Amino acid sequence: MSVESVSAESFAREGLAVLHRVTESARDDVARAAALIADCVRAGGVVQAFGTGHSQALVLELAGRAGGLVPTNRLSIADLVLYGGDAPSVLDDPLLEREPGVAERLYDLAAPRPQDLLVVISNSGVNNVIVEMALHAKERGHRLLAITSLAHTRAVPAGHPSGKKLADLADVVLDNAAPPGDALLELPGGGSVCALSTLTGVMLVQMTVAETAAQLLATGDRPPVYVSANVPGGFEGNLELEKRYAGRIRRTAS
Repeated sequence: MSVESVSAESFAREGLAVLHRVTESARDDVARAAALIADCVRAGGVVQAFGTGHSQALVLELAGRAGGLVPTNRLSIADLVLYGGDAPSVLDDPLLEREPGVAERLYDLAAPRPQDLLVVISNSGVNNVIVEMALHAKERGHRLLAITSLAHTRAVPAGHPSGKKLADLADVVLDNAAPPGDALLELPGGGSVCALSTLTGVMLVQMTVAETAAQLLATGDRPPVYVSANVPGGFEGNLELEKRYAGRIRRTAS
């Protein structure tokens, strides 16, 4: 690839091309993912979303944002400090997500109910805490939705002692179509630049939210949706909806 092919225009062109492929190829999987979420909402459940690193951007896209579903909860490694009583210094370890037992603690701190859906997001789908969370969810009878890069996960070895990867465990997989390593544009002499997974992941999340709303409406169920807190009455209306899930969804400063 030449220097001239690495530019804002080339990323926009290549990124939009992948987005177009994702919106076409993922339709059936999005419908299946939405059915999991709609069933969870109808059963009074909460969508429990978990990811580490930059995958947390998609957790934020799904849990607790304007235009999104109210019964959503964000799980984070920081919960060890916020709710588990650990010293803030534990978060200084950049390899904490590879430590065994972390996912089980995070799950226990959230205390999901049987009808809750677990959504686990990871581009590689192989880090220990990701696979551990997925295994934990399945062992406890939860349905599991994964958002991952199938190209990446197939290109790397499993990192968990079980030999499993996130995609192996999920009831439904949404493939973000990111290349191995995530970066889209190849640099002259080696390496790549411009990550793609957040761009395509957001599209998949919002397509799934839209389809979930459609499926709920089709059965006469009104989707419990957040209104922006920055419009008149939005904050108060959101508080009323959140009362249905008191003690089950966390809304902290961010």
